[in-house]
Amino acid sequence: MGLVSDGLDRAVHKAFTRPIPKSAGAQMRYLVRQLKGTRQVAELLGVSQRTVERYVKDQIRRPRPDLAERLADAVRARWQPRIREQARKQAATSTGIIIDTRARFGFTAAPGTTDDARLRHLTLALALPPAYASRLFDAQAAGATEQQLRAITAEGLGETYFRDGGRRAHGLEVEFTDVEQLDFDL
Repeated sequence: MGLVSDGLDRAVHKAFTRPIPKSAGAQMRYLVRQLKGTRQVAELLGVSQRTVERYVKDQIRRPRPDLAERLADAVRARWQPRIREQARKQAATSTGIIIDTRARFGFTAAPGTTDDARLRHLTLALALPPAYASRLFDAQAAGATEQQLRAITAEGLGETYFRDGGRRAHGLEVEFTDVEQLDFDL
């Protein structure tokens, strides 16, 4: 995944109303219920079906670090799908997305203006408009590349922060590069 896609996922995960199961056994039992069988879980995680059965029965309690990460990621990806969809829908229709980023912003502007790229730390107190949130979530669901997601984010930042909704800096095109940190919030 990429920085933008992971940031969008983290933002949606903040909307969860209950924490994901903590123990490996509880996580395995959840996946077995969701995927309707131990064979499917074993294929998903890259372990044997017998290993999954032992976790379900709490015969094994501590997974290897790589398996623990894959297990937690698989559970998180399936946890509270309706809550996740409600959060995306609300951001895409009414609230928008709040962005906190530290990145290099360069500009293409009219002659005689500054176009030097420089590092900026931006926190948009006003969220990106719902139209950009909708475009980001739709592109992510369609499997857009990291570069495409960054382009949508740059366009939204340019419209909201730099051009102030069309009140200034007409014709300014924003380049969003060298991203050091990027967080989203719904």
